[in-house]
Amino acid sequence: MSDAYLHHCEPHERVALFIDGANLYQVARALGFDIDYRKLLKNFSTNCRLLRAYYYTALLDEQEYSPIRPLVDWLEYNGYTMVTKPLKEFGGVGRRKYKGNMDVEIAVDAMELAPHIQHAVLVSGDGDFRRLVEALQRRGVRVTVISTIRTQPPFIADELRRQADFFLDLADLRPYIEREPQARQDDASSLHRLPEGEEEDANAHGARD
Repeated sequence: MSDAYLHHCEPHERVALFIDGANLYQVARALGFDIDYRKLLKNFSTNCRLLRAYYYTALLDEQEYSPIRPLVDWLEYNGYTMVTKPLKEFGGVGRRKYKGNMDVEIAVDAMELAPHIQHAVLVSGDGDFRRLVEALQRRGVRVTVISTIRTQPPFIADELRRQADFFLDLADLRPYIEREPQARQDDASSLHRLPEGEEEDANAHGARD
């Protein structure tokens, strides 16, 4: 399957990829596989003109160990444009909880890039992005949304799925982007592991929020 790919982009289209990192991790985990980020980039670089691949994630303060820092560093050196910000800690005594919403960053970058692209690929199921998709479409940009309906409940909000020009289920994309269990890659931390407490609070549940 080395030459195979799966996307809805045309060969002539200028394409940008907008990946909500926490959301992608949660969906892939629910579907039971790990992402190979080399394969992901190759899939959307094949038979289309990929201009940018943005990856969005929140990180612990630099003074604390962030378990996804190795992945962030690897992605930055291997073709991804990283957009990060500090996680916000909240809660009282006891277990710490974090929030790392990247919706504004994704929306701003997508709208700024809209005049230069013809197809936006949004990796998120968050219903809040419906208005962003609509705004991109008004500017002549076609939009593919990637999430899944193979879980109960689905990770993608119904209004977002209906608004998009194309919906691509991550389960169908799996054969093209799955990390082989035996593969030893430089991105040894290719699982987007979230700090304890963030998994239940980050904006990573799409229609579940």
